[in-house]
Amino acid sequence: MPLIDQVQKDMVAAMKSKAEARLSALRMIKAALMKLKVDSPKPLDEAAEMQVLKQLIKQRQDASEMFRKAGRAEQADKEDAERVLIESYLPAGASEEEIDRAVAEAMAETGVTSQKQMGVVMKATQAKLKGKTVDGKALSEKVRSKLS
Repeated sequence: MPLIDQVQKDMVAAMKSKAEARLSALRMIKAALMKLKVDSPKPLDEAAEMQVLKQLIKQRQDASEMFRKAGRAEQADKEDAERVLIESYLPAGASEEEIDRAVAEAMAETGVTSQKQMGVVMKATQAKLKGKTVDGKALSEKVRSKLS
């Protein structure tokens, strides 16, 4: 089932159960997916849908952080709840062991030893972790620490 159809189905369930916060977050997800669908000349594929979800998650993380700095914990909690809901539509995340193994394999395959060529290792590692959710910032820190 395409992601947009799943979101629509979940929206109907949220309306019936009168879950306003969940409904609001689902509407935001659907709006972002529909915008991409309208803007893109080609049909949506799973990678594009996942990219939209990752962008929405990043926005929620940034907003939550800003609200906490401003002393608005209630608003930050709302953003965190939306982020958790959005993350539920992403595939399972890669475990620390899987990430470590993928980085080690990528470094062995590429033969890279200097930080100047970190991009090569990153690209190879991401290819090995394809289909799993990985935080790019955490991954780059892990690769950087292995190369130094």
